[in-house]
Amino acid sequence: MEFEEIFIRGAFVIKPGVFGDDRGYFFESFRKDEFEANIGAVNFIQDNESKSSAGVLRGLHFQKGKYAQAKLVRVIKGAVLDVIADIRPDSPTFGKYFAIELTETNKLQLFLPRGMAHGFLVTENDTVFSYKVDNIYSPENESGIIFNDPTLSIDWKLPESSLLLSDKDKKLPLFDFLIEN
Repeated sequence: MEFEEIFIRGAFVIKPGVFGDDRGYFFESFRKDEFEANIGAVNFIQDNESKSSAGVLRGLHFQKGKYAQAKLVRVIKGAVLDVIADIRPDSPTFGKYFAIELTETNKLQLFLPRGMAHGFLVTENDTVFSYKVDNIYSPENESGIIFNDPTLSIDWKLPESSLLLSDKDKKLPLFDFLIEN
């Protein structure tokens, strides 16, 4: 596995070693000893999976306070544009975002430390997205940032009118709300 820290401190793109032949392929999607040697100790306690159609945008989501979550995300089938935004007020990249294409073909993974808002745009039908988290979900501590926030100015690569969002995600607050509260 190759671990590359991006410009957002503590966030890494992970490229697994994929072994393929005419029968298919094999790779280790997570190996604790390599993860800890390159990133540090993270105690993942739950695996989650979603399936979505092209054009679905999920996020930007995060958990607040003691319920914040670190995540290790990847695509099993299909493709997404995965986005993280740094919401740690003491970070030099506070208010900056990073986007990467995660696909079943490139097999890249993204690790995001606690203090990131996370979202993804599905770019192929029947995409299966998988992620590990290091903390339980707490509905009372769930929050987010609206996908088209002008401060973050995320380039989702598709016209806004073509995006499919949940009613909950359409009502998320602006990034500036985080600064004020």
